Amino acid sequence: MRYIFLSILAPLWLQTMSFSALAKEHKPQSKMIQASSSSPIDTFYTATSKLVQEQINLIARIENAMNVKDPNRVRAVRGQILIQAASIEGFVKRLDPNYKNICASELNSKEARIFCPLYASSQELLKLSPLLDRILSRRGESAMVRSLPLVSGERQSDPVMPMSPISRPDLGRIATPHATQEPNLFNLAPQLVIGSSTKKLVANYTQPIQGAIKIPQEAIKVLEAAQKHIEQAQLEFGQEAKFHNPKQTAIALDRFAYDLDPQESQTYSKFLALPQTGIFRVLPHTVYHRPLNTLQNRLSKTVIERYPFPSLAEKDGFTPNFALSLVGNNFHVLASGVDYSLMANLGNIPIEKLDANLENVNPLAKAFFTYQPPRQLNLLQQERRRLATNKQNNSGLLSSVPAQLNNTYLVRSFQFKLPSAIVSGKKLTPQERLSIDELLKISSSDTIVAFRPVRQRSDGSYTVLWRVLNRFTAPQIEDLEAYLKY
Repeated sequence: MRYIFLSILAPLWLQTMSFSALAKEHKPQSKMIQASSSSPIDTFYTATSKLVQEQINLIARIENAMNVKDPNRVRAVRGQILIQAASIEGFVKRLDPNYKNICASELNSKEARIFCPLYASSQELLKLSPLLDRILSRRGESAMVRSLPLVSGERQSDPVMPMSPISRPDLGRIATPHATQEPNLFNLAPQLVIGSSTKKLVANYTQPIQGAIKIPQEAIKVLEAAQKHIEQAQLEFGQEAKFHNPKQTAIALDRFAYDLDPQESQTYSKFLALPQTGIFRVLPHTVYHRPLNTLQNRLSKTVIERYPFPSLAEKDGFTPNFALSLVGNNFHVLASGVDYSLMANLGNIPIEKLDANLENVNPLAKAFFTYQPPRQLNLLQQERRRLATNKQNNSGLLSSVPAQLNNTYLVRSFQFKLPSAIVSGKKLTPQERLSIDELLKISSSDTIVAFRPVRQRSDGSYTVLWRVLNRFTAPQIEDLEAYLKY
C-alpha cells in the first residue's frame, strides 16, 4: 500500500517542481511592466514567441486533420488542444494571477497585448473538443485508430524497464482502412468500350468510393477566430520577428514536388516567346492515381487539378490538352474516352528549327502526315487498343517511346468529345429523338506537337518544352447514329 501511495505522489511532485522552475523564470506581468531588473524582458519574448509559433502550428494541424479521413490525426489534435491550452494558461497565470481581469480590460502594456490574444486563441480552440469527438467517432468507422501512448500522442517509456528507449507513435503514417487488399487495377488499355460488352479486370469487384469530407462551418468560425487572435499577438513582435507559416510551407513543398522551378520559365524565355509554345513538368503516372489501400477525401483537389496538363486550344467548350506523363521509363500520353496518340523520337534536333511541314526530318515525318484515323467508331476503338499495347504498325509509329534527355519528340494527338447519349448508353427520351442531329454533334482535334525534355530530376520527372507545329481538320466519326439506343 505504501508503494502504491508513493507511485501516485511521485508524478505530482515532479510536476510541482517543473511548475516551480518555470515560475522562477517568468515573473508576474505587473512586475514586468515596471521593468524590474529581476525580470529579464528577453525571456518573456522568447517564451511567448515559442508559444505563439506552437499555436500557429496547432491551428494548421487541426485544419489538416479535419480535412482528411485519417482518424488518428483527429485524435492527436484533440489531445494537443488540451495540452496547448493548459501550457498557455499556466504560463499566463505565472506571469500574473490576475490575468483574466487584465485581459478583460483595456490592454495598456505591450506584454498584455501579446499574452492576452495568445490566451484567447487557445481558449477558442477548446470549443472544438466536442466537435472533434464526434468527427473521431465517425472517422473511426472507415480506418483503424492506432493505440497512442497518450491522448496527445506524446512519448511513452517502457513501464517495466524505465531506462529502456522511449517509444513514440508514428502520427505521420497513413491510416490503414478497414477494407484492405485492394487490387491494382491500373491498365494502359482503354477502359471505355462502346457498342460491345466487356469483362471486368476483377470479377464482382467494385472500387471503393472515397468519402467526401468538408470542414464544418462551426469549426471554420472557431479556427478563424483563433487565427485572428494569434495574428494580433504577432503584430506586437514587430517585423523583425519571423514566424513560420505552415500553410505557406505546405504550398512551397507541393510546388517543389509537382511544379516547375521559378527560374525555369526565365531560362527558356526566348523559346517561350514563340507562338503556341509552353513549358511544364512531366510526372510519373503514379502521382495521378490514389495509392492502394489508402483513404482520400474526394473533395480535395488532386494533383491533376492543382497542376493541369497544358491546353493546346479551346473551341466551343472543348479543350484538348497535352497529357504527357511517364510510364516506367517511357513517355506516354494519358488518354480518356476514345482519344489516342502517335509518338516518335526525332533525335537531338533543336525544337526551334522544326516547322509546320517537318522539312529536313527523318522519314517518320511522312508517316505523321499520311496517317489517317478511322472514321468508324468500332475501328477507332480497335486502333486505340492496338496502340495501347504499343504494337508497331507499318509506319513505325508507337503510342509510347523511351524517354531520353535533350531529344526532340513528335506527337500526333487525336482527341474526341463524344455525345453523352453515346457514352452513357441510355435510351433516348421522346424529346431527344426530335433533335438527333444535335445529339450526334462531336468536338474533336487532330494536332501535331513537338516536345523536348531539357532537365531530369532525381524523382524521374522531366522539364519539357513543347510547341504546336500543325493542326489538321477535326476528325469525324460517321456511324455514331448506329450506337444510339431508342
